Order: sequence, then C-alpha cells, then structure tokens
Amino acid sequence: MPTEAQRVTDNRGAADRGLMERLVSLCKRRGFIFPSSEVYGGLASAWDYGPLGVALKNRLRDLWWREMTQLHDNIVGLDASILMHPQVWQASGHVDHFTDPLVDCRNCKSRFRADQVDIAGPCPTCGKTELTDPRQFNMMFRTHLGPVEGGGTEIYLRPETAQGAYVNFKSVQQSSRLKVPFGIAQVGKAFRNEITTKSFIFRTCEFEQMELQYFVHPDDADRWFEHWRERRFDYYQQLGIRAAKLRLRPHADDERAHYARAAEDIEYEFPFGWQELEGIHNRGDYDLTQHMTVSGKDLSYLNEETKERYVPYVVETAVGLTRTVLVALLDGYAEDEVEGESRTVLRLHPRVAPITVGVFPLVKKDGLAELARDIEEELRESFATFYDQGGAIGRRYRRQDEIGTPFCVTVDYESKDDDTVTIRYRDSTEQERVPRSELVAKVRAAMVEYARPEEGD
Repeated sequence: MPTEAQRVTDNRGAADRGLMERLVSLCKRRGFIFPSSEVYGGLASAWDYGPLGVALKNRLRDLWWREMTQLHDNIVGLDASILMHPQVWQASGHVDHFTDPLVDCRNCKSRFRADQVDIAGPCPTCGKTELTDPRQFNMMFRTHLGPVEGGGTEIYLRPETAQGAYVNFKSVQQSSRLKVPFGIAQVGKAFRNEITTKSFIFRTCEFEQMELQYFVHPDDADRWFEHWRERRFDYYQQLGIRAAKLRLRPHADDERAHYARAAEDIEYEFPFGWQELEGIHNRGDYDLTQHMTVSGKDLSYLNEETKERYVPYVVETAVGLTRTVLVALLDGYAEDEVEGESRTVLRLHPRVAPITVGVFPLVKKDGLAELARDIEEELRESFATFYDQGGAIGRRYRRQDEIGTPFCVTVDYESKDDDTVTIRYRDSTEQERVPRSELVAKVRAAMVEYARPEEGD
C-alpha cells in the first residue's frame, strides 16, 4: 500500500543526473542493450537487447504474466495482431485524438512537443528565437496492406495493445465461459511516432506493453479501480524496487484522456525527474460502446442469473515492459567499496537477474575445472548459470556483481576432499561454506528470503 508521502505531486528529480550515462555505458559494455544498426551509425530511438538484456526483459515479462494470469482464475491471455482493421483506430479515437502539438525550429530544424518548450522563447538546441506555431501531429505509424503502395488498404501499426482485447471481448468471454468480472491480459509490441525520443529506452518509437483490461459491472468500477491501483503499486516492491522511489499521482481533470473516468500513474523517480511507470485507468464503457457503434456488433454482456444486460466498464492497468527494464536497471545500479576497492554492482532481485548463479573453479588445473563444470551443469537444471574460469577470483566476482548475479559458487581444493563449495552473496559479499548436495536448496531459500539492503548498509 502506498503511504501518503508516496502520493505527492511535486516533480523533483534525482540528484545524480550522471547515473544515466554510466548505466548506458554499462549496458553496452556488458551486453544488456546496444544501439540498433550501430555498424551503420545507429538509428534514433531504436535499441537492440543483447544476451543479458533479453534475459532480463523475459524475466520481467514472465513475472508479470504469472502475477496477472496464473494467480487468477478469471484472467486469461491474448496475443492480438499488430495489424488491425483501420476502423478499429477510428472507433477508438486514435485517428482524431492521438495527437501531440508539434513545433519546429526554423534555424536548426530541431523538433519539439509544444508543451515542453516556451514557444515565444529561444530554441533549446540552438538558442535562436525561431520556433514555429504549434501544429497537430498524429503519432500513429501508417503503412499499406498489399503488394503495391497506394494500391491496397491504408492501415496503422498499433499504438497500443488494448484495442485487441476490446474487439475480441465477445470471442474471449464466450470461448472461455467467463463471467464478469474477468480480465484479458496481453504482452506485445506497440509503435508510436514520437516527436521526441529521449533518455535511453525511456521513450522510444517501438516498445513492448504489458496490459490488463478488466471488465466489470458499472456499479463496481470504482472498487476495482482502487483494487488494481493498490495491487499494482505493491507489485514493484516484490521486484525489489525501492519504495522510496515510487509514488502514485492522480491525473488532473485537464490531463485525463477523453475516455478516462479516473486515472492514476505509478511514477518512479528517474534521474530526470518523476515520470510514469504504469497507468491505471477507469475507462468506463467508452471502448466497447465505440466498437459497438462503428462495427454494428453487439458487445454487451448478459448476466445469465439476473438476466441483466449491460456494457461492462473497463479498468485498465498498462505498463511498458521496456520501461520496466529501465527501472530495474536504474534502481539496481550502485557503486560502493569492497576491501578498499571500488565496484559497480546491480542489485537486481534474484528472480529478475539475468544470471542467478556464477560458478568458478579457483584454478583451471588439478581437476577443479572439471568439477566446477559438473556443478554448473547440475545447477543449470534449476537456475540460469554462468561458468567462468578466467582471471583472478576477485575479478570474476566483480564481473558478476556488475551484471547483477546474486550468487557465486567457487570450487577449490577443499571441494575435492569433502564435496563442499563456497557460496558468495553479491550484496553483502559474505561467503559461506555449504555441502554440494545442499547447494540447490540453499540458493532457492536465499531467493525466497532475499531482502535488498538499505542504502548505506
């Protein structure tokens, strides 16, 4: 549950603005995230996820999916097409309303959202007072369906995944024999032709969303809105995100989307200020009603017991998967000192970390490497593992600290004699001798009992 202090509305940013630059450097160096098409100079707003990045992203996706579907008996999944009938976006309001005010600089040709600059003032890029008047810019990507451009149907890359749940509402409800309240969860790509992209993967034109559309009786919408707002806020602390970095912010009346009866954002304190991580909305019956009107199909719901027919309200939770990756990396990033030596460490929750256990032989000779390989293969059945036999043991620890590996196992000469190994804990750097036979159980217990250390510990 959020505290009152986590409902404040100021926009003070974190003090360490150099954090983003250091994180971007780490992500490229260690294989989390690379600029797309870098051999050709890269492409603005496009990023590729490397071996560690895709593992982190998949862990976060799978944890969300478990939280939102597996733990419920009335929420099911959906994977709707990225390409949809163009009337979907007309009915949803995206064709008419999905716009941002745009201004250009006549001098340097830079482009800005009008609400982020002083139109009468200097250009933030070149300093010249040459900004144009605002004009509306629709953020949907257009393309054509058919072999010849102009010879087929003009369609859009979806700007959100939610509409797939609305147009499939009836099919999902009837095929799954669900009764209201019930939910449809979806993870998928979305595309927005943003005027400005910035801050690494915070805002990009191509991104992934994780959304729940929860269909409820109109009289129960306020209660379910509060339920999902509190549950989603608590979820991030299960991922190890620091509570002090999270808050809830209600939307002002002039800020809410045209369809929203209520809206609050879960915000995170990024290095560039408090910004949205997840949105929770009471969308009313807007979406189903609009699709009923435009398609002519009945999307109402009949309660077989009471014989009441109505159009359900929708309570939505929507979060960017790629933005969640950024929050996990930023919140986990730390610099400290161990035995007089500085280190960079990612304090990722063990359930999230791309690699759970690193396994090292103390030296490569005398059969230690073979024994360590055997242990790594045993652990691989239960955890994501990494084997490393190169360099000093301390240096190998530092490499794993930097990519967030919570546990390291070292195999030494004593291991050959008594079948024990040393397990080393990332956050505390403490080491413990344990029997090889108990290693899997020990790691599992440590994952369950994990508590992130307080800052300064």
